[in-house]
Amino acid sequence: MSTYGTSRHHPPTSFATSASVALFRRLAWEGTVPLEIRVDPKELPANSDRGLECYYIQAPRVSYLPLLMPELRRFLMDVVFDDAAARLLKEEDWWFESEEGALLKWHWPIGLIYDNHTISASVRSSSAASIGTGAGTVPELQITPLKLILHLASPPTEKLLLPPSAEACKQAFMGQLKEADFIHWGNTKRMTGLRKAEQDGIWEGIREHNFDDYWRVASKIVPTTVPATRPSSPPPSSSTSAHGRPPSSDPQNAQDRDGAYNVRSVPVRLYLPDGPVIQDLVPPVLDDGTPNTLTHYLSTHLPLLFPPQGSTPDLAFPLVQGIILPSETEMAWLGACMAGADGWVNVCVGLLQ
Repeated sequence: MSTYGTSRHHPPTSFATSASVALFRRLAWEGTVPLEIRVDPKELPANSDRGLECYYIQAPRVSYLPLLMPELRRFLMDVVFDDAAARLLKEEDWWFESEEGALLKWHWPIGLIYDNHTISASVRSSSAASIGTGAGTVPELQITPLKLILHLASPPTEKLLLPPSAEACKQAFMGQLKEADFIHWGNTKRMTGLRKAEQDGIWEGIREHNFDDYWRVASKIVPTTVPATRPSSPPPSSSTSAHGRPPSSDPQNAQDRDGAYNVRSVPVRLYLPDGPVIQDLVPPVLDDGTPNTLTHYLSTHLPLLFPPQGSTPDLAFPLVQGIILPSETEMAWLGACMAGADGWVNVCVGLLQ
């Protein structure tokens, strides 16, 4: 299996070109993870082909489990089930759990489910050789399929946060976008200002995994990539912005107001192995005027795992979109280039063994 790229490159410290921004956004969009989906053998209908009940797929990181159902159903109908069994199956009764028996969250992007499983594996002694290489060093993470169990009946509705359907997933996704919009700007005017066709279009971009369709609408609500508060890097002209808003006639520079370094806060969630999710306000710029970095964010919220620089080696590593990021990476850059399609930067923290 190939491994995650963990070489330490110089972190992006400004939005030098719109081309580089578009590149990182596309790379994040095109990321995939391997899944191995196996039907629970106890629930296989009679006359099923029990040698073919396992399905492998490279799933888009930005997609969601309910969006895999049509493809998975076609496979099961064509290869595993006979016609009689196929007629009795109800897709709305299907649900997933991990090989370890953990109920999977339908409203999480698939990439987040994969990364969360990776960091959970980092605390298991059996995974130490493949994940941990010692405190203060960069781990080499093996890309292996995430093994999922598909159940065909009796969903645990009391534990599921929403029905296992594409429509419920869409509503959850739009809710996450609206929350991220509020955290960015202190209001949801950008989201509520979208026409219904645009709101439907941004979800269709996810459903069809179409980068251009998604960003055609997303560019109206996410921060621009203009470092307006950073005089060392003059902003590019609006005509060269790959996914920026249309030029504004407002005499006050609209790009200054909408720049990634001028948002009220970056939408960030911090995930711990088998633990809670931490959410707090993350300003793009600190009180002294310097950019907020991943190092500062992690040492502030998890000082025991990420001690202040120069004291002791880190005991953990941050994983964003499947990538172990340099500690100097700026939070504003993460929010503009490496956020998920729902607008959130999901930082998964794995432990070094």
